[in-house]
This record gives sequence, C-alpha cells and structure tokens, in this order.
Amino acid sequence: MKVRTVSVLAAALLGLAAQSAMAESKIGFVNSDRVMREAAPAVRAQQRLEKEFERRDQELQRMAADLQAMQEELERSGLTMAESDRRNKERAFNDLNRDFQRKQREFREDLNQRRNEELATVLDKANAAVKRIAENENFDIIFQEAVYASPRIDITDKVIKALAEGK
Repeated sequence: MKVRTVSVLAAALLGLAAQSAMAESKIGFVNSDRVMREAAPAVRAQQRLEKEFERRDQELQRMAADLQAMQEELERSGLTMAESDRRNKERAFNDLNRDFQRKQREFREDLNQRRNEELATVLDKANAAVKRIAENENFDIIFQEAVYASPRIDITDKVIKALAEGK
C-alpha cells in the first residue's frame, strides 16, 4: 500500500512539474498562408510575376480566341466548303491547337518555376522575421502548421508588420 501511495504522489508531483514548465513556456503560431498572401514582399512578388507573364498570357488568350473563331467557322461552313478547303482549315486548326497547347504547357511550367523562386525568397524573409521576433520576445517555440491555434498565441500580424517594415 505504501509503494502505491508513493507512486501516486510521485505521479502527481510530476504532473504539477510538467504543468509548471508548460506555464512558463512561451508558444507562438504563424499562419504561413496568410503571410504568403498579405505580407508586402509576397504582394510585390505576385505583382512582379503578373507583370513578367502578362504578355505571354495575353498571347495565349489571343490564340484561344483564334481557335474558337476557327472552330466556329468550321462548324458553320464546313459542310458547304470544298473538300480541299475544309481539309486545309482543319489542318490549320489542328496546327494552331497543337501550338497553343505547347505554349500553354510551357507558360504553366515557367510560371510555376518563377512562382516557386519568388515564394522561396519570401519564405526566407518570413522565417528570418519569425526568428527575430522569437528571439526578441523570448518565445520557446513558434509553430507554422497547426490544426488549431488560439488567437492568443497567433503572431502572424507581427510577422506581416515586420516584413512590411523591412526588418
């Protein structure tokens, strides 16, 4: 009986010690998605990407409109055209469609690569800002991924502000 009482007492003391240690710990949380959407460097990166790919996007939109017009013309007057004219128009349509799909695929690949490069730079800046905040405010740990985080420990606004100030 005495051993059991000592075990229960030891478990209770360990529980209290763990609670005390947790009470003294300072925990924070950063919503990475929000930082990547709202932080000034992320917004500037998005604007750079839009500007860089704007011309190619417009060209793809023009090609898509041309393809649509060609398809409508083939459907509308394909039956009344001479066989050779219809074949030539179908060949031109297929060639343009193939070119369009190739350019669209290249556009997506280039855009994804550039987006990843830009986001990596923003993420490096955000991580540096989080580390500075953690050191300056004596955080023990800061999480970036969580199923739930209390607004009380959310430091996302501080990180966004630090990035806006260029710190």
